[in-house]
Amino acid sequence: MTDPNPAASTKQPASPTIWLAIVFLVALVERVLVIVFYQPVSYGDTPSYRRLADTVLQGFSNYDGTRTPGYPVFLALTGSDVQVWLTQLLLGLITTLLLFYIGWKLTDKAWFGGLIALAHTLNLGQLFFESNLLTESLTTFLIILTMAGMLTWLINPKLRSPWLAFLLGLISAFTLLVRPLFLYLPLFLLIFLWLSSRRIVSPASFSAEVGSEKDLEPILKHRFQPRSGMAFVIPVILLLGGWLTFIHKNFGDWSLTTMTGYHLVQHTGAFFEYVPDEYATLRDTYIKYRDAQIAQYGTQTNAIWDAIPEMSQVSGYSFYALSRVLTRISIQLILKHPFLYISNAISGWWMFWRVPVYWSAEALRFSWLIGGVKLVIQLERAVVFFINLVFIFASLYFALSEFLS
Repeated sequence: MTDPNPAASTKQPASPTIWLAIVFLVALVERVLVIVFYQPVSYGDTPSYRRLADTVLQGFSNYDGTRTPGYPVFLALTGSDVQVWLTQLLLGLITTLLLFYIGWKLTDKAWFGGLIALAHTLNLGQLFFESNLLTESLTTFLIILTMAGMLTWLINPKLRSPWLAFLLGLISAFTLLVRPLFLYLPLFLLIFLWLSSRRIVSPASFSAEVGSEKDLEPILKHRFQPRSGMAFVIPVILLLGGWLTFIHKNFGDWSLTTMTGYHLVQHTGAFFEYVPDEYATLRDTYIKYRDAQIAQYGTQTNAIWDAIPEMSQVSGYSFYALSRVLTRISIQLILKHPFLYISNAISGWWMFWRVPVYWSAEALRFSWLIGGVKLVIQLERAVVFFINLVFIFASLYFALSEFLS
């Protein structure tokens, strides 16, 4: 016996509007609770960002080049710590909605977009970072905004215009000026813009004569609009090129910051014993601080910041000159000992997945909440770690399957 009303028996999935409303309400209520029970938190890097924000307001006079200008400009525009905090919470809310859009459009399933968005917004590691006066929340927003813009470009050919390309270039350039880690983001986006111009053309569509079956094979055509490419590149050149010129003019380096050497030592310091005797005083001084850092914390990470004053003293190098020398030393170490560098990079990658939640118990307005928050954080970390492992192995499995097939 057939169902007289099959449409009534078919359960319809929840509409995107319902899922969007759920995501928005959860994200909003969660951040209101943060405002009620928590406070903005400063870390060791915050004062330097604040100092540079003051120089931004003075027309970049006395800007020391130790950091890229993205976050200092953000601080200068937003104002006090509370205003920065509230702005970052707002950006976190928008990030959640953008993740919903990305998940929904990628799969054409609103529930999947909802789960992606809720997974982000309910992650206390992400949520607490929105209260930290550091670059991470702004960077996350810019990266997700870039992804949403790129997805719009890929799935909506009618929206592919020089204006959208310009916005993608502008956002990606500002992202790398917030976190230099994303230096190659504009290049990757430009590649995707070019690849998205591919289209399959049948010879029959432009030729009335088909001589053989081979003539019927589709042809891959590229039709990348030069105007869109130029529109994308212009803001990247202006922002990135302008900043590199500023650093070179004031400090003599072709680099995003004057700290390149110190950042490289974070990777090469683990095998600093191989530094040649030409730099023995620098080598031995750093190793002393490195070993003390390892004895106290189990890792050499950040030992360089304590070592800088004595390294400058024993070598006679200024802060900027020492950074340039350490850049040369580190590049030589990487070229001569690539496997040690790769091993250290893999170790850093593994530590990334074990990073703690950056929050402050003292920032809670009510101390009786501390125990409960700690418990939830531990449970969430275990769940997130497991999910990340599943994602990594699943990605390897599907990649290997595709390769073998």
